[in-house]
Amino acid sequence: MILGISGPYAAGKGEVVEFLRARSFQTLSLSDVLRDELALRGLEESRERMIAVGNELRQAEGPGALAERLLARLRSDCNHVIDSIRHPAEVEVLRGASPHFRLLWVDADEATRFDRLRGRGRGGDPTSLAQLRDQEGRELASADPAAQQLLAVRELADEVVRNDGSLEELHRTLQAILKKSLYFDRPSWDDYFMSIAQVVASRSNCVKRKVAAVITLDKRIISTGYNGTPRGVRNCNEGGCPRCNSFTPGGTDLGECLCSHGEENAITQASYHGVSVRGGTLYTNLCPCLLCTKMIINAGIAEVIYNADYPLGDVSLALLREAGVKVRQIELAPVPSDRELR
Repeated sequence: MILGISGPYAAGKGEVVEFLRARSFQTLSLSDVLRDELALRGLEESRERMIAVGNELRQAEGPGALAERLLARLRSDCNHVIDSIRHPAEVEVLRGASPHFRLLWVDADEATRFDRLRGRGRGGDPTSLAQLRDQEGRELASADPAAQQLLAVRELADEVVRNDGSLEELHRTLQAILKKSLYFDRPSWDDYFMSIAQVVASRSNCVKRKVAAVITLDKRIISTGYNGTPRGVRNCNEGGCPRCNSFTPGGTDLGECLCSHGEENAITQASYHGVSVRGGTLYTNLCPCLLCTKMIINAGIAEVIYNADYPLGDVSLALLREAGVKVRQIELAPVPSDRELR
């Protein structure tokens, strides 16, 4: 879940953020981007400077610049609440980052908000209704496309949260929004294990191609392997395999290759540690070659799930099926990243 927060002065945006923070939301603010920029320039923080720098960054980098800068801080393992959204382009950037982004517009009537301003006594806050209206007017709309455009942001809101009553009423409203906004997704077992195989492949030291295999039994990993030169031998990327380092055409001079394949290493590693792979499922990002196919069959592996085709794979696949090994080809799941929720 990614919830964006916007609204006028003293509407209660901070209370909304604190409610979500207490419920394990990762809290972010577009104002943090401005604070970082001010610190980088050696300038002291003030509301006026933050507004000016925000307008300057939108002018120089585009109206969604603050949100673009914030994207790198999003994580894929938690919910987020993002405060200080003040331009419609920022909403567009965040919506583009995640189809599950929802914008909450927090509002209260003017008299209530002014009473809150007087009660909190924060420096820089308006001290009269006239001053409040003047400051808000500059932020609500502007002919300058780089300036704050709160009215346009309000039009994009998915939910309007009225905060004219008690904290208990606000919390009940937010709890209902959380239930309605909840989005939860889990990869299938195939996607899960194939994506792990992709990560395992990143450890490969082969200069030609990174290939890996993951062997599972009862939906748990019992062995992994990636391609590369044998244990204790100089790595392929360090010149350990002359065939690979001369970039010999695929499928030729295979008998001269010093690299072990991912499937081969997964099976031999299981044997090295005394783990049986009989009845297991092997996931690999490349269709097995004939040598690995024979090892798979003789090791008693029951199913092979692969992604990409191998140049000489037809013989391997035919042999696997003849031996009674189930074979499936699936799309390679992408490696999850901190920007995956976008």
